[in-house]
Amino acid sequence: MPLSEHERKLLAEMEAAFEQEDPRLVSTLTGSARTKQGSRVFYGSLGLLAGMAILFGGLISKLTPVGLLGFVIAVAGAFFIFTNLSFGKGNRAGQGPVKPKKPKWSDRLEGRWDNRNYDK
Repeated sequence: MPLSEHERKLLAEMEAAFEQEDPRLVSTLTGSARTKQGSRVFYGSLGLLAGMAILFGGLISKLTPVGLLGFVIAVAGAFFIFTNLSFGKGNRAGQGPVKPKKPKWSDRLEGRWDNRNYDK
């Protein structure tokens, strides 16, 4: 059963709103190409592995400058990986609403102290 013209317009509006609200999820669900962040993590891991290989090659051949170069490349690769991974911290554009922070222990105690005589 085909959709009516009104239903098609409504569906198109909903899709456009969803695309504006969360473009990352839309690109993931549509199966589009790898994101910049994903490719940066991939290249960072390649740099890390190459740096480790160069580091061990320098250690085996007893060439200190080669080992240092490998170490620098490995550290740069690790830095590239960790700066592009998101661990649920922070809120970048397009990731939805920010969760309210849980009140601190001292804030809760102050609130209880302020309300101690008003509850009766």
